[in-house]
Amino acid sequence: MNMRNYYCGDLNGSHSGEEVGLCGWVHRRRDHGGVIFVDLRDREGLVQVVFDPDRPEMFRLAEQIRSEYVLQVRGRVRPRPEGTENRDLATGEIEVLALALEVLNTSDTPPIRIDEYAGDASEEVRLRYRYLDLRRPEMQQRLRTRGRVTGALRRFLDGHGFSDLETPILTRSTPEGARDYLVPSRTHPGRFFALPQSPQLFKQLLMMSGLDRYYQIARCFRDEDLRADRQPEFTQLDIEVSFMTEDEFMALMEAMLRELFGTVLDTELPDPFPRITYSEAMRRYGSDRPDLRVPLELIDVADLLQEVDFKVFAGPARDPAGRVAAMRLPRGGALSRKEIDAYTEYVGIYGAKGLAYIKVNQWAAKGREGLQSPILKFLPDAAVAGIMARTGAADGDLIFFGADQAKVVNESIGALRVRLGRDLGLLAGDWRPLWVVDFPLFERDEQAGRWVALHHPFTAPKEDQLGLLASDPGACRSRAYDLVLNGTEIGGGSIRIHREAVQRQIFKLLDISDETADERFGFLLQALKFGCPPHGGIAFGLDRLVMLMTGVGSIRDVIAFPKTQTATCPLTSAPTAVDPAQLHELALRVRALP
Repeated sequence: MNMRNYYCGDLNGSHSGEEVGLCGWVHRRRDHGGVIFVDLRDREGLVQVVFDPDRPEMFRLAEQIRSEYVLQVRGRVRPRPEGTENRDLATGEIEVLALALEVLNTSDTPPIRIDEYAGDASEEVRLRYRYLDLRRPEMQQRLRTRGRVTGALRRFLDGHGFSDLETPILTRSTPEGARDYLVPSRTHPGRFFALPQSPQLFKQLLMMSGLDRYYQIARCFRDEDLRADRQPEFTQLDIEVSFMTEDEFMALMEAMLRELFGTVLDTELPDPFPRITYSEAMRRYGSDRPDLRVPLELIDVADLLQEVDFKVFAGPARDPAGRVAAMRLPRGGALSRKEIDAYTEYVGIYGAKGLAYIKVNQWAAKGREGLQSPILKFLPDAAVAGIMARTGAADGDLIFFGADQAKVVNESIGALRVRLGRDLGLLAGDWRPLWVVDFPLFERDEQAGRWVALHHPFTAPKEDQLGLLASDPGACRSRAYDLVLNGTEIGGGSIRIHREAVQRQIFKLLDISDETADERFGFLLQALKFGCPPHGGIAFGLDRLVMLMTGVGSIRDVIAFPKTQTATCPLTSAPTAVDPAQLHELALRVRALP
């Protein structure tokens, strides 16, 4: 018999009476009155193996095995005795009577419990012993789901005429985004490659080469501060097409995601995805990546409060850069003062100086007297009535207010909106995708006193707004589009600039001189002179997408060997010092920072 002819988790009642060969790890071992039971585990699941004392030599060997020993078992499948079936186990109606046993390897006591929930293990320990952490069934399932996701995406794109093409990993530094990871050149002392933050320029060059439809599951590298959905090295599905409008391209990407979710999760996504403009997203949700499962919205009330004798409201209401927004929380009147204080502390994380509120107790019967709030004494009847009418508040509701610079209000009340939705169980629907479109082309960096690209400097402005580049850059809208799923941006893209003159104009607006542009992007500018087609594309964060599809809270749980939040690898102890001889070859010397 072969070493293995079945996976453990594939056995069922139809195999009764069959002799099988199994290999796997000891998940649990139990000694019940002279009969030894072992749950044998492999990637497909568990099966119970029974060792009978009627075979003394094999039984003595079975008495010595412990958790995570690696076994080869030959045995006969039989139904479990009546009343001992395990309905929670896929193989729970059968067991394997062992006929032969070989211990392929022993194991020390693992520092991580693999047979139980490992949530009590620190992330540091889980990553240091990642090969053990990955033995856990839930981790294996997540990584296998990742494989199914990439397979489904490849099949869709291959079927729609896309070519899977690789772009360079060693490239030049173009420091306009996050920090680059630099790689010193031995053959060119004092010069450096950079690891790609994205394949952006190369995929545009592929369109200029006439390849028409490209995709790549690309590794990307950014030296930036980390959080739950960021890693120094990550994976994105990179796509670029020629001769398609943004509407055509977005429709194609929707079809791809609908097929993906149908194949992997047996779930239907809407057709078509809803679209909202950037300005509408900020106005209604305070965020350009709104979670549509949360039914709460921000409502502007500044015009009602410009003349009130309450500077906290009146100041931002009169300031063109300010905002006063209300948010009605249905049945929120049940929140205690302690809970409101906790939410006040929460919005402080985002720069809010406080969190004003009005509890609506008996507005219908008592009017103003039926409201409860520390700020009511500052608000005239007309303002109160206007707020109540505009928010549609009813008895039992609570109205929260944000009043500050628009950026602070959007970030703080937008975050509060999501927090309330999750805390109070207001999320409606499983999957709520949407496109956010019509982004500003630029945003103002007041500290640096210059314009910066909201997405990247290769994003095309809307054709009918090219004149605004010279007269009013801040009003110019881009041909960019972001795809948001349940409040997480999973993809961002745009139609690109395909004319050299426009690209140079954008560079100048970004305070990049012709000389600097030629130095950093000369190869791109040169290519734009030779019949560049209209083109555009998108990059999906594959790690984020799989994170959402598997229902975990961090991309580290869907990456086989991730880094920590300090960009280190506990498994290999990277990054490490290197041999001085290696530095000498590279003409480098390490100096201590002051």
